[in-house]
Amino acid sequence: MIDVDGLVRTEEEVDVLFFEVGVHVYGVDASQVQRIERALPGDLVRPELGALHQGRRALVFDTPEGEAHLKVDVVRGVRPINVADLRRLPAAVTASSFAIGVCLEEEAHPILLIDLVETAKTQGRH
Repeated sequence: MIDVDGLVRTEEEVDVLFFEVGVHVYGVDASQVQRIERALPGDLVRPELGALHQGRRALVFDTPEGEAHLKVDVVRGVRPINVADLRRLPAAVTASSFAIGVCLEEEAHPILLIDLVETAKTQGRH
């Protein structure tokens, strides 16, 4: 950003990939995503994120156990988000273990940020 004095000011930013599962919008640290592919029948589905409309795309990411694929409906894209617009979830919030925070900048309401590796770790647990 260039201010009126002509000086370049850099704000600390994080690239966030936004995607949809059903009617819900989520964000992830874009550095976790290796690529986006067409979804396959055996790809990871997280009911806690909402009911998929079609689930035709998959976010591909690395885990300690190998590559994993999370089915999503729509990939909205990647945008740099100022760290001042990100908030960690308080410990008292009883969210899923993969819910790590919220993004306040994207829309009129906060968008839940998730950890992709944690989504794979908790697969099959309730």
